[in-house]
Amino acid sequence: MKIPFSWLREFVDIPKEITVEEICSLFIQRGFEVEGVENPAEAITGPLVIGRVVAIEELSGHKKPIRYVELDCAEKEHRFVICGATNFKVGDKVVVALPGAVLPGNFAISARETYGKTSNGMICSARELGLSEDHSGIMVVPDSEIAIGADALQALTIDDPVIDISVNPDRGYAMSLRGAAREIADALHVTFKDPAEREISLRENGSPVPVAIDDPTGAEVIHLRTLSNINAIAATPWFMQRRLQQCGMRSISIAVDITNYVMLEIGQPLHAFDTAKIDGSIRVRRAKDFATLETLDGQKRKLSPENLVISDDSKPLAIAGTMGGADSEVRDDTQSVAIEAAHFYASVVAKNSRSHILSSEASRRFERGVDPLLTSFASARAAELLIAYAGAQFVGTATAGSVKKSSAIELNPQEISQLVGHEYGDSDIKKR
Repeated sequence: MKIPFSWLREFVDIPKEITVEEICSLFIQRGFEVEGVENPAEAITGPLVIGRVVAIEELSGHKKPIRYVELDCAEKEHRFVICGATNFKVGDKVVVALPGAVLPGNFAISARETYGKTSNGMICSARELGLSEDHSGIMVVPDSEIAIGADALQALTIDDPVIDISVNPDRGYAMSLRGAAREIADALHVTFKDPAEREISLRENGSPVPVAIDDPTGAEVIHLRTLSNINAIAATPWFMQRRLQQCGMRSISIAVDITNYVMLEIGQPLHAFDTAKIDGSIRVRRAKDFATLETLDGQKRKLSPENLVISDDSKPLAIAGTMGGADSEVRDDTQSVAIEAAHFYASVVAKNSRSHILSSEASRRFERGVDPLLTSFASARAAELLIAYAGAQFVGTATAGSVKKSSAIELNPQEISQLVGHEYGDSDIKKR
């Protein structure tokens, strides 16, 4: 689990004098192996700024697309650079490495003559900045509040250490910022600001997609929140893109990004269905007579009768707790979505994953155990973000099943001291 230091701070009152190295030591003391600390900013020197694309001249006569780009970097004069990427347009904000900058790999930037023009800097991709392996095009900055000419290292939170911890199978809660933050807060004896304790108010405006658990041996509870009028092509805000990037995930679309973001934040996997592709209701059931399902990775998978699936009234839509189906995924023209948050039993998801040789971010969490009390909050959190960033309107919530109340455990404090071999007082035991 990769943990951005800035995100950890949102949930833990970490004293200013505590260093990243000390946080790593605390994780180790708590039984987690720290696999490394990454900070792309350490491999970048010199000026790196936010620029706005003013004009683009397409240079013809070359084997590949070549563009001569005019940039406003809040300098006295506009800057011109050569660029081979085509995924940006006039008006977009981009990251510009000015002459004198050195990027990861000791790649020095200087003004140079190329294609008959003077290129006075470089527009950067995420890979060139060491932020991710995505080299599909230039990194376009969607956030309107980030100023032209701003220091990109600060404005885009590039200078933010990421701690990578290894999570043992019995500690699945730590595969989230919430779980990791709770450990550090307790280790430092400081306040833990639990993000899942916040109340989220959603006003129902219609009839949601109904939901049912046909096989209670597969799932304990499911929440399905329906939202309409979603702008499926809305830009994912930069803070969310950056945090997904830091945690080893790529930005896909606003709906998918939000479900992934909430999973990383809270620990509860979610899935978004296009309601136009749902026939009737959503059901948690065994595959039985369902033969195949094409999953989001483009693979057509043969279903076993014992596979737990999410279906509608006529067809399978997802391999439960593992991966969604291609037919019901959210697309650019999607107008209404159903956000599913379920507590699937760990052993059932493990069987699904192994039978299809398919390990996903969701299945890895379910197999290690997810708090069943998170389904309601996590789905509400996703709805809240879709309303805020995709212009969605909340329709309503359908629920099936319920969370079994945990049984109380009685213990004798004296037995703890006897078993451990160290004398603990009642007050210390109560505090722990």
